[in-house]
Amino acid sequence: MEILNKKITKGIDRPIKVLQFGEGNFLRAFADYMIDVANEAGVFNGNIAIVKPIAYGSLDAFHRQDCQYTLSLRGKENGETKVVNRVITSVSDAVAAIEDYDKYAAYTKSDTLRFVISNTTEAGIVFDEKDSFKANPPKTFPGKLTKFLYERYRYFNGDMSKGLVMIPCELIENNGGTLKQCVFKFADLWKLEGGFLSWVNDACIFCSTLVDRIVTGYPKDEAGEICRSLGYEDALLVAGEIFGLWVIESDKDISKELPLDKAGLPVIFTDNQKPYRERKVRILNGAHTSFVPASFLTGNDYVLESMQDADIKDFMTKTVFDEIIPTLTLPKEELISFADSVIERFENPYIKHALLSISLNSVSKWKSRCLPSFKEYVNKFGRLPVHLTFSLAALMSFTEVTGLRKML
Repeated sequence: MEILNKKITKGIDRPIKVLQFGEGNFLRAFADYMIDVANEAGVFNGNIAIVKPIAYGSLDAFHRQDCQYTLSLRGKENGETKVVNRVITSVSDAVAAIEDYDKYAAYTKSDTLRFVISNTTEAGIVFDEKDSFKANPPKTFPGKLTKFLYERYRYFNGDMSKGLVMIPCELIENNGGTLKQCVFKFADLWKLEGGFLSWVNDACIFCSTLVDRIVTGYPKDEAGEICRSLGYEDALLVAGEIFGLWVIESDKDISKELPLDKAGLPVIFTDNQKPYRERKVRILNGAHTSFVPASFLTGNDYVLESMQDADIKDFMTKTVFDEIIPTLTLPKEELISFADSVIERFENPYIKHALLSISLNSVSKWKSRCLPSFKEYVNKFGRLPVHLTFSLAALMSFTEVTGLRKML
């Protein structure tokens, strides 16, 4: 079979508006997918240049395939199990920041560039005083970004219209604010002029985000069959669940520049993501944490298996709808809709999620995910929440059975 390429996809060369730090599965199945949909809908008209920010890894597959790849979204939606395959054509270039620094640095001069998206792992947004401005590029991601912004500032003579919008997707709270702080610390460490700091502060925007989609990556056991059904070879094939949510918080409204929501995508622009983060932690993560100990003790090993157990599913749904949702602040209809989607995600037959994997650090997870709902329920109704109380008892029993009592 032929290797997937632009001749097959008929990919369109749009202006590159997005520089993406990170070539991994998550961003390709999440941000790149959404930009691809927005391009097709005619609301964005911009492509992506992917940057490999570290020495590890190779971009050979990207170059062989003209940066084209297939995304397979699989799961339940509105009660129906489905598979949606989509060829992603929104990526135009892939460049290694270390091995091909000059090509990477040339993007500082791009007249069309507007957005920087990143996913450099939770440890990626760090300040390291040993990082050097003279390095090509600096070692850390914030260091790379600081030098990139500075070179852009210098090339365009501080033109306020050439500022960039940073949209980090690393899984830390206030990721945008933390990234901005790192940039300012590096600017101070490297003694960059005050005009640059003013330009970063006034011309650039640092968004904080909440991202939600399970991406399982390259479906190794099924790749051959999938490629045969598609009619081409695809070494960049990536699989994930159908559900997705991107909450983007910023002080300045960027929704008109990045109108992903206008393409029908699950993107929320807001100046306060806290209620959405609370919803995710309390309902999605809280549901997991509340039923896992009891489900494991009854003999189940996986989430899907738990949802096929009538007693466990009933326990989980009553926990969510009767005891967690009443303690949250978003409109009830939104909370119910999100909870319904959570149940469908738990029932996804394409994801094998082990209960013991979820149970790691169970005590600290219960404290952060379930205890706030427990307390809010008591304060609001003046009585103990039956199912959350039982989940705590099940956790105590679980820690004893599995030899983890010392964690208490």
